Amino acid sequence: MRRLFIAGNWKMNTDSASAVALATGLAAESKDVEALDIAVCPPSVYLPAVVAATKGTKVGVGAQNMYHKSGGAYTGELSAAMLQDVGCQYVILGHSERRHILGESSEDVNKKLEAALAQGLTPIVCVGELQEERVAEPSETTDVIRRQCEGSLSGLTCEQMKKVVIAYEPVWAIGTGLTASPEQAEEVHLGIRQWLTARFDAETAEAVVIQYGGSVKPSNAEELLAKPNIDGALVGGAALKVENFMGIIKAGLKVSQ
Repeated sequence: MRRLFIAGNWKMNTDSASAVALATGLAAESKDVEALDIAVCPPSVYLPAVVAATKGTKVGVGAQNMYHKSGGAYTGELSAAMLQDVGCQYVILGHSERRHILGESSEDVNKKLEAALAQGLTPIVCVGELQEERVAEPSETTDVIRRQCEGSLSGLTCEQMKKVVIAYEPVWAIGTGLTASPEQAEEVHLGIRQWLTARFDAETAEAVVIQYGGSVKPSNAEELLAKPNIDGALVGGAALKVENFMGIIKAGLKVSQ
């Protein structure tokens, strides 16, 4: 049985004091949560402080990116070992903002994925289509998601795949206030699981957690999370306030009952 997984991507937000306050508040509010997994992904400069603020709590910590090399002359980059050293459990890979603003390819994501798994981190691999790809006639959504999955998840064994989280984030719904309907999101999630079955096997496909991301908030979380193939959420703006993030967690708990 897959556990729901709610993760907050803080992106390039907070300062040191607000990051610690947010992490501390969330840790306190979620102390009795047992039925699902929680993580926050702060800016890298605040990772040690957030790890310290959440130590011994129900809140895991992840990074927003990493580089695939283990060390060397790569100015500005962080390795998987560095992230693990400061206490990270998770790392987001291939977020649409890195794909479409910073030019990362699925092949880049795949290299990072292999390095993250080798270091024992849980990767959250993001896939998603642009607005023009969704509204094309015929829609290109299925082909885009398939290509991103094939490139990003290339070369994995079944056992490795079971350790990966996939996050479906339609690019047109990130930070726009637009949200894929529960039916639209479920259709893509089901398609990803069918692709996993064909690429790996049914057991692996059933084990993989697939989050939804894209303007998730307390008011729509329950309807999204109730869908059979939506296993959690990768939350952006709503993760920056304890009450909003907890509202999504509470929706997840209600669905998990």
